[in-house]
Amino acid sequence: MQTCSDDLIIDQTHPSPNYNQRVFFLVLHYTAEDLDKSLKTLTDGTSKNPVSAHYLIPETNINKERRIFQLVKESERAWHAGISTWQNRTNLNDTSIGVEIVNLGYKDEEGIRKWYPFTNYQIESVIELAKIIVERYQIFPTRFIGHSDIAPGRKVDPGPLFPWEKLYANGIGAWFDQKAVKKEMENHTNILDIKQLQTNLLKYGYGIQITGELDKQTTTILQAFQMHFRSSNYSGEPDAETIAILNNLIEKYYPNS
Repeated sequence: MQTCSDDLIIDQTHPSPNYNQRVFFLVLHYTAEDLDKSLKTLTDGTSKNPVSAHYLIPETNINKERRIFQLVKESERAWHAGISTWQNRTNLNDTSIGVEIVNLGYKDEEGIRKWYPFTNYQIESVIELAKIIVERYQIFPTRFIGHSDIAPGRKVDPGPLFPWEKLYANGIGAWFDQKAVKKEMENHTNILDIKQLQTNLLKYGYGIQITGELDKQTTTILQAFQMHFRSSNYSGEPDAETIAILNNLIEKYYPNS
C-alpha cells in the first residue's frame, strides 16, 4: 500500500499475473571506436543522432579492476538497435538489452577487409554478463544475436571474429550439431529450393520476404547468417554447408515448426 497524498492511495494488494517481461532479446555490438570515444558517443546527450546501450565492455581491466560500464538501466529503453527485425518483431530497442564491446571493427586495405580481434578479457566478460541477463529474462538461445542478424546489410557487428561457438559452449546462445551437419552434407543433392531456404531463414528469425528467388535480400541475409554460424566464408552463396547448418538449427530449436 502506497500513500501518494492525503486523498490518493495506491493499493497493491491485488497483483495480476497477466503480464510478461519487456526483454526478449540480447543483442551484441562492437563500437568501432576506442574506449574513450565509445563512452563519449554512447553518453553524448547533445548529439544530433544520439545512441546508447545498456552495457559497454572495455578491452582490458581498468586499474586492475574487472569492470563493465552500465550506461542505461535494464528497465529502460536504450537506443542501440535502430531499424531492426527479429522473429516477427521490429524496433528491437523496445524488447532487448544492448551490449556494446569496445572494438575498432575493421579496416579495408587494398581491397581486403581486415577485422580487429576481441580480447580474451572481453569474451570472458561477455560470457559472465550474458549468463546473468539470459537467466534473469529466460532468453531463448535463438534470441541471443548480433546487430548484423537484426539489421543485415546495414550493420555487420560484432563481425566474423566474434566466437559465438565459444559462448554456446558456455551455455549461452544457439549453435548447430557438427555431426548432423556433416551427415546432411554427405547426402546433399544439387537441387536448391530457394523458397524453402527463405522459409527456414524466416523461421529462425531473419526478416526476409518469401520470393522464391535468389535476390539481393536473400544473399545479404545469408551473409549475416554465415558471419554468425560459418564465418570462414560469408559470401552469401547458398552452398550445401550453409543449408545444412540452417536445417539443423531449425530441427534443433524449432522441431515442431
